[in-house]
Parts: sequence; structure tokens; C-alpha cells
Amino acid sequence: MLKYTLKRLVNAVVVLFVITTATWFLMQLLPGSPIQNSEKLTPEQEAQVAEQYNLDKPLPVQYALYMTGLLRGDLGTSYQFGGRPVTDIILERLPVSLFLGTQAIIIGLVVGLILGIVSALKQNSLWDSGAAFLAVLGVSIPDFVLAPLAQYFLAFKLGIFPIAFFESWWHSVLPSLVISTIVAAVIATFTRTEMLEVLGQDYVTLAKSKGLSRLAVILRHVLRNSMIPLVTILLPLTAALVTGLLIVETVFSIPGLGEQFVRSIFEKDFPIIMGTTILFSVFFVASYLLQDILYGIIDPR
Repeated sequence: MLKYTLKRLVNAVVVLFVITTATWFLMQLLPGSPIQNSEKLTPEQEAQVAEQYNLDKPLPVQYALYMTGLLRGDLGTSYQFGGRPVTDIILERLPVSLFLGTQAIIIGLVVGLILGIVSALKQNSLWDSGAAFLAVLGVSIPDFVLAPLAQYFLAFKLGIFPIAFFESWWHSVLPSLVISTIVAAVIATFTRTEMLEVLGQDYVTLAKSKGLSRLAVILRHVLRNSMIPLVTILLPLTAALVTGLLIVETVFSIPGLGEQFVRSIFEKDFPIIMGTTILFSVFFVASYLLQDILYGIIDPR
């Protein structure tokens, strides 16, 4: 098991190195200068700013300096925030994104379980068809379509939710609902499939023959055993929420890490783009690494 874990850990480090290197060199292909208002600066001022951020050095030297700093935990300084450390900006924005993501997971988990359970217990009924239809919609409609639609109908037309910004907890509910749709859809489909499989097992028939109530059979035998495989999809599903955060935070003008990442792309703030990409990559890779380790523990084969 130790050898297996170390092998997966080495693979994770290699993946992070490849992602970091590829992202760094791809950003060098972006058109324009990353120096803010470079057209308003004199050649001397522009040269001074370029020297401050090591932009006057050859690309291999810039890359070596960045990777050396990264090994020390230094993500560099922001272009658009006047040399402010990227780490400070990320730590300032990260709690908002974590809050939205956690809330979305909870909503998606609850809604998905309810839909999946009802669909399995009412197989081939109108309830089953309705739950399946909602699950298909949740998977099919992308966040960049669903977010403006929810904003228009539920916030602008009906006035149920605030239309944008992040001034109270109520402002976070609609964005979290949008993000949670993919979670709810996947969990509903997965729960239905697993419950239908468990309902056909011999021990469920035996539990019924012993005179246990329908509720007891579902809670103690069917639901409990159906949830075991569900745990393994939660980690990669959680990591997949990052994409939703990027889009939804931008649409709703929420001051999270995703919104800052999108803005930094337009501003060509390479250090923030790199720092955020590395953080997201660590989150993705760590999720799949933990999943692989759990698989190894559960199934030693």
C-alpha cells in the first residue's frame, strides 16, 4: 500500500509540474503587454517596470526565476494591484469561493439524494420520469446559460433573490443553486441506479420477509448500501465545481477567486493567473490522488 501511495504521489507531482510549465509558456503567447497602461509610459518608465517584474530577461530565465520562487512558496506579485503579493490576493478571495462551493455541494447532495430515492422507489412512474427529466436538464444546461436565465427570471422578474453582488448570505443562495445543478443531477442519477441494484438483492428480500417495515428496509439496508459507491464520486465531483465557480462568480459579480481569475485574464495579470491555476490544479490533483488512495484501501487488488 505504501508503494502504491508513493507511486500515485509522484504521478501527482509530475502532473502539477506539467500543468504549471504548460500554463506558463502558453501565457507568453497572449498578445499585448502585461504592463498596465504601457502606452502612457515613457520608454524609460516601461523599462523600469519590466525590470521590476523580470520581463526584460529572456524567457528561459524568466521561467527559471518563477519556478525557483514557486519552490520557495512565492507566487510572485500582481501587475494590476501594484506589486501586491499574489498569495495575499488569493487568500483574500478564496473564502468566498469555498463558501459558495461548500453550499452548492450541500444543496446538490440533498436535492440529488431526494430525487434519486424518489425515482428509484417510484420506478417507471410519473415521479421517476420527472426526476429523470430534471437530472438530464441539470447535466445538459451549462452554467453560462443557466446563470443568466436564473438571474433574469428568479431575480429580475420575480424578485425572489438579489440579482448580483455578495452583500449578505441571501445573495449567495441563487449562485449556489446554479452551481449545485450538476451535482444534484449526477447524484440523482447515480443514487437511482445504485438503489435499483440494491433493491434486487437477496438480503433486501430477506429483510422484507422478516417483517421489517418498508421504511426500515430502505433506511437500514437499501439506502445505506447504496451510499457506499456514492462516496467515491464526491471528490472528483467537488473538483469539477471549479468551472462553475469561474462562470457563476463572474455573472453574479461575486468577489471570489473565480471572478478574479477571469478578470486577470483580461488584464493579462500573469502572476495571478499562474497562482490561481496552480491552486485549482492542486485541488484537482489532490482530489483524484485521495480517490486513488481510497480505492487502494477499499479494494487492495
